[in-house]
Amino acid sequence: MAGLEQYNAKRDFKKTAEPAGKVARGGEGQAGGIFVIHKHAATRLHYDLRLEHDGVLWSWAVTRGPSLDPHEKRLAVHVEDHPIDYAPFEGTIPKGEYGGGTVIVWDEGTWTPESDPAKAMKKGHISFELEGHKLHGLWHLVRLKPRSGEKRDNWLLIKSSDAAARPGEDILEDAPQSVKSGLTIEEVAKGKTADGRKPKVWHSNKPAAGKKAKAATRLDFIEPCLATLERDAPAGEEWLHEVKFDGYRIQAQLAGTEVRLLTRTGLDWTAKFGGEIVAELGRLKCTDAIIDGEIVVLADSGVSSFALLQADLSARRTNRFLYYVFDLMRLDGQDLRAEPLVERKQALLELLGKQPDNPAVRFSDHFAEPGKVMLQHACRMGLEGIVSKRADAPYRSGRVLTWVKSKCTLRQEFVIGGYLPSDKTGRGLRSLLVGYHERGKLHYAGRVGTGFSVRTAADLKKKLDALKATASPFAAAVPKGKGLVWVKPELVGEVEFRSWTSDRIIRHASFQGLREDKPAEEVVQEKPKASTDKAATKDKAEKATPATAKSAGSAKSTGAVKTDVKLSHPDKLLWPEEKISKQDLLEHYALVWPRMQQFIVNRPLSLVRAPDGIGGQRFFQKHASAGMHDKIARMKDPTDGEEILFIRDFDGVAALVQYGVVEIHIWGCTTDELEKPDQIVFDLDPDEGVDVKAVRAAALDIHGQLDELSLPNFVKTSGGKGYHVVVPLKPSADWDEVKTFAHDFARALEQAAPDRYTATLSKKARTGKIFVDYLRNGRGSTTVAPYSSRAKKGATVSMPVTWPEIEKGLAPNAFPLGDKTTLKRLGEADPWKDFFKMGKLLKRG
Repeated sequence: MAGLEQYNAKRDFKKTAEPAGKVARGGEGQAGGIFVIHKHAATRLHYDLRLEHDGVLWSWAVTRGPSLDPHEKRLAVHVEDHPIDYAPFEGTIPKGEYGGGTVIVWDEGTWTPESDPAKAMKKGHISFELEGHKLHGLWHLVRLKPRSGEKRDNWLLIKSSDAAARPGEDILEDAPQSVKSGLTIEEVAKGKTADGRKPKVWHSNKPAAGKKAKAATRLDFIEPCLATLERDAPAGEEWLHEVKFDGYRIQAQLAGTEVRLLTRTGLDWTAKFGGEIVAELGRLKCTDAIIDGEIVVLADSGVSSFALLQADLSARRTNRFLYYVFDLMRLDGQDLRAEPLVERKQALLELLGKQPDNPAVRFSDHFAEPGKVMLQHACRMGLEGIVSKRADAPYRSGRVLTWVKSKCTLRQEFVIGGYLPSDKTGRGLRSLLVGYHERGKLHYAGRVGTGFSVRTAADLKKKLDALKATASPFAAAVPKGKGLVWVKPELVGEVEFRSWTSDRIIRHASFQGLREDKPAEEVVQEKPKASTDKAATKDKAEKATPATAKSAGSAKSTGAVKTDVKLSHPDKLLWPEEKISKQDLLEHYALVWPRMQQFIVNRPLSLVRAPDGIGGQRFFQKHASAGMHDKIARMKDPTDGEEILFIRDFDGVAALVQYGVVEIHIWGCTTDELEKPDQIVFDLDPDEGVDVKAVRAAALDIHGQLDELSLPNFVKTSGGKGYHVVVPLKPSADWDEVKTFAHDFARALEQAAPDRYTATLSKKARTGKIFVDYLRNGRGSTTVAPYSSRAKKGATVSMPVTWPEIEKGLAPNAFPLGDKTTLKRLGEADPWKDFFKMGKLLKRG
């Protein structure tokens, strides 16, 4: 059966409250949409993953539920499509009906596929990003090969190893409640609801029968503006800085007498937060308005706490909810999104007017101090971080660069009291159990499940196994885990983490290394101080100095380059035969960075990725995708709206290495001058069997011709079979002019020596010749960056060299990564140091 026929055929809608299904209009051809995970206590408890596609919800029954641990592969049985209206369904399906049992909305949000979802479904591997309340980051659905006679369509649901992964944590146990009602599945089964009334089935936002529909007067939902994560808060007087709240992003819509509170995906949660916020919004003097803000619960410290917010929702307490508002997109029929932020915030402040004592709706004030200072203040106060916004920026839906979020990270020593072993061969550790001393007792502080390389984990496990104990060293009971091993509390580890929970458990923890210089008994909880003493701030900053990517060799041109980006599995071999690892590649880029940065910083990139090494599957990627590190920056291409990738600093290069990038390709322009190239590239690509001497002769021939035209020209090895001759330009001519010049130049070479050269791409025209590839000079076309590694046997580098070296017979693949020859070359003068200084205007005719 196609569409929703199978869904409808299995259900008697006179008996079940589930929505009768129709294919939703307007979904055809979309990539992504909403997702929902229903927790379903049927014959067996399971979780139903549903992804919106072409007007229906693709559905999988995940027998054991999703796991945040990338090592856990959860069986997901592909079942019939469900209607879009099923997404908010919560209630009990009668016993005896198909799927009889209780259902809650365990999580919901949006999903974004990495590629065409229909093709990925057919192929049997769907990679996608989730942005929900509980689940985030990159995920994979992988179809299993059916066994003989098996009728079920079995898949695996796997969490990717990214920043949202949480090895050793059980999200199903930690967060069992519905994100819609705040109730557990047991409470819904007993007939409870969030507001204490008779259970009801949620069917989208349709008005109840007998009531006058207000759909015609309701305002359209505005997709929220989302901040881009950066390590540092931006500097400059044009930026305003606000507190980053830890709550639910909510859009308030006021239309006449109606007030609605909508989630970041447009779901109506008005009833969920009680009447006080709605009542205060209803008293505002306006005909209509759309307000952006966040609903929070404050801890005793005055800091917003997501844990307390969840607890209040679960307990159906509404008296502590506060709505901090920070933007105004519409007022009295006027769309304000094009207005500068400062004017929108002023209008919002005037709309709120004089407020009562301890209001439920509060203005989120902003500060104009330098971003670095504001972030330091926020961290000392125990806040999650700050959001910095351009004062002159309009309101734009989606992820933008005019809103930047920067978060606090904490770092201190903890005593190791136990560990969970990995169930994967060779992985050693799954997570550490850590704690701190207080009043003579060891208090449990949580688990640390990231930050280990394979080698580090193996070494650490060996040391811990020598300290095995028969009982827990912690003062109170701790969450158990499969295979948990207690150890004597003697080893001290340095841990970086995001924050403390209200019960003093660390969140988002990453292992940094053992601290053998500090006795275990001296480890206590380091609490944030209110002091603004500059010396103390400096000391803390120095303690958290980023790890250094140490350069191999002794090249004179560089020293160590620092990065905050941590490599997961740094020992993973990207070139297995050559024994070149991710760490080796990062160290190469640290070595060449002073020379390389002018060619790749703030320049559109295309990437060749080989996450499993060059012998595995490779990807050529031009645009942004889910799961990318925040240090890989994005910008919108004004011609097609696609997101262009670029980097700003060495952290960006480190993020590319972490992402499995083995080749970095560049556009011939910068991000500031997308339409004006600053170089011309001639890529000499010989046919099979053409002798390398002929290719060198071709490079020297082009060198001579360009000299005659008084155009400065440089040469580099390709790392493969040919050479790249590159001409620096002052950015003035457009792409068409540059490409036309390159084409005419290549055609002139072909006409002068038709037996040696061709300017035609086809294989037939290239037989026995060298293709002078001028096509690298079109808009969006790329060539491998100077000093980039190549995904080729030998782990070669595309190396800038001198013309005399070419004359002496230098081979195109002469420089393997980390080889003595390469290190010696990098210890000599930089032949491309003045590349852009020598650029000239391109003149035609």
